[in-house]
Amino acid sequence: MAETPKPLVFGAFTLDRRADGVAIATFSRPPVNAFSIAEYRALGDMIAHVQGDEAIRVLVLAAPDDARAWCGGADLRDFEGITKAARAERYAFINSVLPRFHALDRPTVAAINKAAIGLGMVLASLCDFRVAASSATFAVPEINFGLLSGGAGRFAALRLPEPKLREMLYTGDRFTAASLAPTGFFNYVVDASDVLPRAIALAEQLAAKDPAAMRARKRDTLELEGTAWL
Repeated sequence: MAETPKPLVFGAFTLDRRADGVAIATFSRPPVNAFSIAEYRALGDMIAHVQGDEAIRVLVLAAPDDARAWCGGADLRDFEGITKAARAERYAFINSVLPRFHALDRPTVAAINKAAIGLGMVLASLCDFRVAASSATFAVPEINFGLLSGGAGRFAALRLPEPKLREMLYTGDRFTAASLAPTGFFNYVVDASDVLPRAIALAEQLAAKDPAAMRARKRDTLELEGTAWL
C-alpha cells in the first residue's frame, strides 16, 4: 500500500493528499475564515500544485469543524485606506485566480459545514459538487451596505437559478442550505456531522474512475459551460 504523503501548507490552506487520489484542502483562518489578498495568493499556489500533481484525482474544499464559517467572505481590513488604483489592481489579481480554480481539470467538491458568505458563495459555486449542512447559511449581503455584489452574484449564476439568485442579491438575506435545497444548488444536504464524510465518499467514488477520462470529462464540461459568465 502506498504511503500517504505529508500535508502541504499553502497559507491558510492545509492540503492532505491521500493515497487513493483524494486531496482535502482545509481552509482555516480564524475567526471567520475571511479572505485577504494573501489567501488569494495561497489559493493560486495551491491550484498550481494540484494542477501539476497527477496523483491528485479529486479535490475536496473543507473548513474545520469548529470554524465559525466555511468562508466568511472578504477580509474588510484589506480595504482600509485603499486607493482606487490599488483596488483595481486587487480585483485584477482576484479575477486571475478564481477562474483558474474553476478551470482545474479534476473534480472539486465543496464540503460546506458552516456559513458561506459573499466569496463563500463564489467558492461554492466554482466547485463541481456541493455537500452542505442543512443549517449552513448562504448570503450575498453587499446590498445591505449600499454596495453592489461583484463576483459573487455572477459566479453563483453558474449553479443557482436566476429567480433565487436575484432574491439573494436584492435582499441580502441569509438562506439555509435546507431552504435552498429545492433549487438544486446542492448535491446533498445533510446533518453537519455528515458533511465531510459524505463529501469524501463522493470524492472516493470519483477518484476510482479512470483519471484520463475524468479529466477529459471535466474539460468537456467546462467547454460546454462556456465563458460568457466570466
